[in-house]
Amino acid sequence: MNLTYHPLDLKLRYKFQIAREIRDVQNNIIVHIKDEDGIIGLGEAAPTSFFGEDVSSVTSVFNQSVNLLKNTDPFQIEDITSLLKSRFPKDASARAAIDMAIHDIVGKKLKVPLYKLLGLNPKEPKVTSFTIGIDTTENMCKKTAEARDLPILKIKVGFKNDIEMLKELRKITKATFRIDANTGWTLDEAIKKINIMEGLGVELVEQPFPVGNIETLKKLKKSVKIPIFADEDVRDSTDIPRLSGAVDGINIKLMKCGGIREALRMIHTARALDLKTMIGCNIESSVSITAAAHLSPLIDYIDLDGHLLVTNDPYVGIMIEKGKISLPEGEGLGVKALSNTDIYKHNIL
Repeated sequence: MNLTYHPLDLKLRYKFQIAREIRDVQNNIIVHIKDEDGIIGLGEAAPTSFFGEDVSSVTSVFNQSVNLLKNTDPFQIEDITSLLKSRFPKDASARAAIDMAIHDIVGKKLKVPLYKLLGLNPKEPKVTSFTIGIDTTENMCKKTAEARDLPILKIKVGFKNDIEMLKELRKITKATFRIDANTGWTLDEAIKKINIMEGLGVELVEQPFPVGNIETLKKLKKSVKIPIFADEDVRDSTDIPRLSGAVDGINIKLMKCGGIREALRMIHTARALDLKTMIGCNIESSVSITAAAHLSPLIDYIDLDGHLLVTNDPYVGIMIEKGKISLPEGEGLGVKALSNTDIYKHNIL
């Protein structure tokens, strides 16, 4: 197989702020892998500095992977992904891009959508949340009003007056709230705020503390009724057992775990430990968002909105209507490239 790649700089509709950073452009990389029959698979890497990746580290992995993939059979996905993990253990988003591109090739060769390749049934459309990043009260209210047709909002918190902000947002929407603190709270803050959130229509709370505070998570879980989910604390399936009893669920991201193969392991590991699952994303195009969405029949909570937060997504895959996800019926990922005119039309909420 032959691997090539090119940069994809995604422009955000609004500056995107969470508890620890702010940005207005996401620098991703698109990978193309062509097999001996000329079939091309698409993949995407969306690196984040939090997990030690950037454009430079991803392109380095791609350059080194060219020779590794040269004489490989795309149907040997397990062997390929295991080899990549052994060579590049810290480069999950780069591995995820290659993983999804190979799945795309196999689906196209067999002429089936990825969900069918995985033996899944999407008969019941899942509903995704839509993210409202940290901003001024005026802007967060404006973003919430623009998302009035979406039934679930993921609100980024972890700042001083976040409860007051939630109360203002509740005045203008009846949407279910999911809260993401992105490691921004202390235990006392979390207990106080989450108990208040019971009256604000909050369904769950993600990653309240910095990574590694397992005992603190256990104390929080005993002190609140709203379910607690781990995000930054769980990268792949090996992280899940230690979180049993500390949280109610985990957030799986292809960019954290290294792709579809590992995501499946995480889903089954979580189920075995009686933990709920969420599938989430970074700021991504429709390539990797669609790849993740093919796993949605196995998932309890969906948070796949990264492509809705940008103005120049050059691809189309999943469709979202009033929050409901429709998977494409095309072969493989079912993702298609758009013309410049279509990019503009497609990226209007």
